[in-house]
Amino acid sequence: MFFASDNSGPVPQQILDALTQANHGFTPGYGNDDLSREVAGQLRDLFEAPEAAVSLVATGSAANCLALASFVQPWDAIFCTPPAHIEEDECNGPEFYTGGAKLRLVGESDKFDPAELEAAIKGTGGSVHNAQRGAVSITQATEKGHIYSLEELRALCDLAHAHKLPVHLDGARFANACVALDCTPAEMTWKAGVDVAVFGGTKNGLMGVEAVIFFDPGKAWEFELRRKRGGHLFSKHRYLAAQMHGYLREGLWRDLAEKANAKGARLAEGLRGIEAVRLKNDPQVNMIFLEMPRRLHARAFEAGAYYYTHADVTEGDPDEMVGARLVTDWSVADAEIDRYVDILKRA
Repeated sequence: MFFASDNSGPVPQQILDALTQANHGFTPGYGNDDLSREVAGQLRDLFEAPEAAVSLVATGSAANCLALASFVQPWDAIFCTPPAHIEEDECNGPEFYTGGAKLRLVGESDKFDPAELEAAIKGTGGSVHNAQRGAVSITQATEKGHIYSLEELRALCDLAHAHKLPVHLDGARFANACVALDCTPAEMTWKAGVDVAVFGGTKNGLMGVEAVIFFDPGKAWEFELRRKRGGHLFSKHRYLAAQMHGYLREGLWRDLAEKANAKGARLAEGLRGIEAVRLKNDPQVNMIFLEMPRRLHARAFEAGAYYYTHADVTEGDPDEMVGARLVTDWSVADAEIDRYVDILKRA
């Protein structure tokens, strides 16, 4: 009953097979191998973007930070929401890789409100004493398990571009959002106005690889230099490419996301049937936020469940409501989901 994160699950056999297939003989390093070139072509085809520049890195933090650094100056502001990964979970990585660009938090939600974003943009720059306008960073799906509709994405991108700002899309859970919207990668990125997108793989079953896609290849060389200088250019690059190759083959990326989302829906439906459990979001992907009495969490943990809570569940008032986040990986068994729900019902 492991619901801590979707980056903690096993790697699908198809990916291990792809790594095995790549693990023969000698190839040029640093992305100069045939497999890496093939994967770049696959991603251009998937995104319907024949001119796009494609690069692979091993982590989402590297993908986000290096992509943003390719667009902003040290004196610029990057507009994001308070729960964005670049704000809460990257140890000031964006500031480090950009040489000091400031994260400007907009609103209090995990999704941008266009009016709040526009006010934040208009309130930035205009004087040598202030941070200047740099870029807008959108998370899709958000850190709270919500997604932007295609219309919402277009509106935000139009707003950013009206102020001559590029748009970065943090797509750690890109596939989950794409499946939930039943749209194509192109529709969720450049057709909506996104300038650079992270096509995440690690949270959707891969061992460790993310693709950074610049729809205007003009920034590609700067990204390449920053990736090398930042220590994120793998010499044995073919092993990144092999994972992405297996991920793209026969739509595995979509199949894994469909499974993860379906598992999340199953878990949410079971939890809705428990009076003491309050769902704090309407799950749109594979992330559930809830509150329930401390004693229920304690009972679940005693039975072997593992997930993140917002307070200690071993000490305190047993009836106090304690928040938690549960995330379903593609591989979690339906029986484990049902077992968790049954433990809570009995408790």
